[in-house]
Amino acid sequence: METADRFREAVEKRDLAAFEDLFTEDVRLYSPVKFVPFEGRPMVLGLFGVLLRVFEDLRYIGRFEGTAETSTDGEEAPSVVLPFRATVDGKQIHGIDLLQFDDAGLIKEFTVMVRPQSAVQALGQAVLAGLVADGLAPAPADH
Repeated sequence: METADRFREAVEKRDLAAFEDLFTEDVRLYSPVKFVPFEGRPMVLGLFGVLLRVFEDLRYIGRFEGTAETSTDGEEAPSVVLPFRATVDGKQIHGIDLLQFDDAGLIKEFTVMVRPQSAVQALGQAVLAGLVADGLAPAPADH
């Protein structure tokens, strides 16, 4: 089973352990709620632990394959786009996961895009709360 299929199965089964061998050590995940990417396998795996709790009824609804230029080196890389639907805090989300692979077939870049704006905001709040709860991000300063 190729990496994209294994990734989709891990998400659908909410099996965090199955993510372990899908990413490169230096994977970068580009999120719609953070300007800079999440970097490195430990951080990305931690983020997926949060995402699996935050996304309700996540389901993939298609698959597109091709190549796309990576942001790290500008090279074309084998890529898969997985459109999805989900709910976060009562908000319906439409989105895509763009997976880009290295020569060994591991995910080296992962980009998530979601709409609408209100869903992005709900997702950002829920992810931040989860990252803080898991000790992966500092608590926001009170003003």
